[in-house]
Amino acid sequence: MPEPIVTLDNVRDAADRLAGIAHRTPVLRSRTVDELVGSAVFFKCENLQRIGAFKFRGAYNAISRLAPEQLRRGVAAFSSGNHAQGVALAARELNSSAVILMPDDTPESKVAATRGYGAEIVSYDRYSQDRSELGAALAAERGLTLIPPYDHPDVIAGQGTAALELLDEVPELDALVVPVGGGGLIAGSGVAATGVRPGIRIIGVEPEAGNDTELSLAAGHRVRVPVARTIADGQAAETPGELTFEINRRLVSDIALVSDEEILAALRLFFERMKLVVEPSGATGLAALLARRIGPLPDRIGVIISGGNIGADRFAELLG
Repeated sequence: MPEPIVTLDNVRDAADRLAGIAHRTPVLRSRTVDELVGSAVFFKCENLQRIGAFKFRGAYNAISRLAPEQLRRGVAAFSSGNHAQGVALAARELNSSAVILMPDDTPESKVAATRGYGAEIVSYDRYSQDRSELGAALAAERGLTLIPPYDHPDVIAGQGTAALELLDEVPELDALVVPVGGGGLIAGSGVAATGVRPGIRIIGVEPEAGNDTELSLAAGHRVRVPVARTIADGQAAETPGELTFEINRRLVSDIALVSDEEILAALRLFFERMKLVVEPSGATGLAALLARRIGPLPDRIGVIISGGNIGADRFAELLG
């Protein structure tokens, strides 16, 4: 048997590195949600994490392991927003520097936040240029260490600490529902959750327009789709990561798909009934439950709210 890409011990080691650095985000419930869904639902609120998303966990874990010379030279990343902010803040916390490749249609709130953490931003067109190739070239040209948004063992292990905390607080979960973009969050979460609670169902959620992981798992190999045009911009991956796919094909039991309209209904419910501001990608788990995209429903369900980075104008526009 080949050595596992990421182990429970890797996730626990990442948790030790993040202790006192990342927030231990709250786990919240809503009686309204429980009644609408028909199960007990426990939300892990990574929208209240530093930088407003789970991405800080993986970025900090990966960058904290770099050699002093790598930290001195700085890091590079490519991201539509949340990983960009995570890398920028982690680099600042570790006395390094960051250059971030961001799509030119990234929401301005995410661009401003990334600059605010001290990063230099380089723009590109996500619909005509390959961010992986551009990121690798940028890192090589400037002598920087590239921190990918999901396809890296230390990033995956860091993301898994969110699920580790959730299961520590609610150990009897029957299923864990996780938004899926490139697959890093669900891969790390799957390793952590199945490690501490064997038999738990790991369920991913994607926007209908960006179902690369659903197609890939069905085909048994990575499938590429056009860049998704969806309000869930954080889930607009074209294909799963190589490492994340190998983990997820083993641990993920189901993928649910949700429409933009269903995501909007979840955003509104979060805001009106739970007083939470959630970005569209972060609302896909609740959207899948409300739209009955997951079945059969177990009694106790954990849902990771992946992020809350959305500007006030955009939030009002979506719900107006």
